[in-house]
Amino acid sequence: MIDFYQEVYRLTRLLVEQPSIVGTVDEKNMAQLLHKTLQENPYFQENPNHLHLQPTIQDDRERYNVLALVKGRNPDNKGTILLLAHMDTVGVEDYGKWKRFAFSPDQLRSQWLESSAIPENVKDDILKDDWLGGRGILDMKCGIAVQIALINYFSAHRDQLDGNIMLVVTCDEENDHRGILSALKEIKRLAGKEQIHYIGAVNTDYISPRFLNDPSRYIYLGTVGKLLPTFFVVGKETHAGQLFEGFDPNLILSELTGRLNYNPDFCDVMDGEITLPPVSLKQTDLKKRYDVQTPQTAFAYFNFFVHSWSPKDVLERLKDVTTDAFAAAIEKYEQRYRHFCEVAQLPYQSQQIQPRVYTYHEFYQKCVEQYEGEFEESILRYSINLLNEEKLDVREYSLKMVEELWRWGGDGEPAIILFYSSPYIPRIVVDESEKKSKHLIEAVKRAVEKLQPQCEEPIQIRKFYPYLSDMSFVAISDTEFDIQHFEQNMPAWGRKYHYDVESIRELDVPVVNIGPYGKDAHKQWERVELNYSMQIVPNLVVQVMRELFASYQSKS
Repeated sequence: MIDFYQEVYRLTRLLVEQPSIVGTVDEKNMAQLLHKTLQENPYFQENPNHLHLQPTIQDDRERYNVLALVKGRNPDNKGTILLLAHMDTVGVEDYGKWKRFAFSPDQLRSQWLESSAIPENVKDDILKDDWLGGRGILDMKCGIAVQIALINYFSAHRDQLDGNIMLVVTCDEENDHRGILSALKEIKRLAGKEQIHYIGAVNTDYISPRFLNDPSRYIYLGTVGKLLPTFFVVGKETHAGQLFEGFDPNLILSELTGRLNYNPDFCDVMDGEITLPPVSLKQTDLKKRYDVQTPQTAFAYFNFFVHSWSPKDVLERLKDVTTDAFAAAIEKYEQRYRHFCEVAQLPYQSQQIQPRVYTYHEFYQKCVEQYEGEFEESILRYSINLLNEEKLDVREYSLKMVEELWRWGGDGEPAIILFYSSPYIPRIVVDESEKKSKHLIEAVKRAVEKLQPQCEEPIQIRKFYPYLSDMSFVAISDTEFDIQHFEQNMPAWGRKYHYDVESIRELDVPVVNIGPYGKDAHKQWERVELNYSMQIVPNLVVQVMRELFASYQSKS
């Protein structure tokens, strides 16, 4: 094995000490630190055109990606492996009184060990010399450090590099993935300029135990996809003193949440691997202020992971369950109204509410049929003018578009419009029947066989990386029809949100995640295990690279 430990350890500490919270100026500062660090490498001093600080595209703030190309010993070898990482982190509010130590691993460790509030399992880890904590140390400063160490090693030992490697470190992974979506154009441009061909990608995002006392370390071929199905619920407003003359949209949402939240019936199973079930990320009515009127509208969105289901599959399933929840809410309302009338000795008359559920595209077409060109011109103008409200994120923008749609086509009676309100994060299936994917699968298997004797813990290969990552944007497993269906049901598509489908299809490389091991990413106890992460992981990546280059050369 190559001794990477000290180099990865040094770089990890350097990167953790530079904050890079997503959506702050520190993202820009981190990109500049990475660029400066790589500039110190003699290879990039001799080849400055191989190092790039790329501004993001169609972004509302100044931030950058960093790309670095190292060419191997044979200039005729065009095969190139992408090394993927992201530089941004989540915030530090969860650290509470330790917030000021979040980027100082040694001080944070001291504070934790002096505290009686630290959980025993965290304390057990931190007492060992093989663990270190800090914001972003696991997700994913250690992963970046691994990739830079690989760049440094192979730029100094090009005689050992049988192809080319390109480091791509992106911003905004923790939010809307503007970094990787911008990087796609640069990756494509450099392929043409440098006459290289991408044969695979290695991501080094974090891995964690899958269950309590799980001894394994995991490598993931492919990744989970994520959708954000969103529900715009229209009820019927009334005075609270006349409540049975209205219909509360929150009642519908409560029935819907009961059917979706944590429900394994909505887990997507493929090749023996199962996604996590849906979970609510936001629910609210849309009243602006307090009064004694019941709300007219409400909305909610749910996290939805997929392995095999397309955006169309998900909407069809959700339309069915939404109709069922709507009907259940109506039945509950009528039962309680009837019971109230019996107790109050009043005449009962059914409200005759119907459970109407539309997709965004269906309701849009309904408006087109009703108003024709007048509606289309107006909604287009509204969508463009809405971009001037810069503080709106893509979810808020989408909601306002649906509200405008309802103003055109709504009739004052309860209904639900189902749509997508967040970026499309595709699933990637690394399929052995596809030639490039088969090469990567075989390379990973051989690498694990060679490195397993050096690792005390079992290394297992699984199909789907279970967390969201930029891996999703280097290939697409969904069809053009699937993507078109998503586009038709995402109000922000082409305006507030841009997605370069063609660039992804052109890139189309199989991807594997070989990442540092740790616990509690996105939590105040975030920590990384050092030996596996800083010694085994980089050597696994090296071996996968060697196997993949050998496979590419022998079969190309």
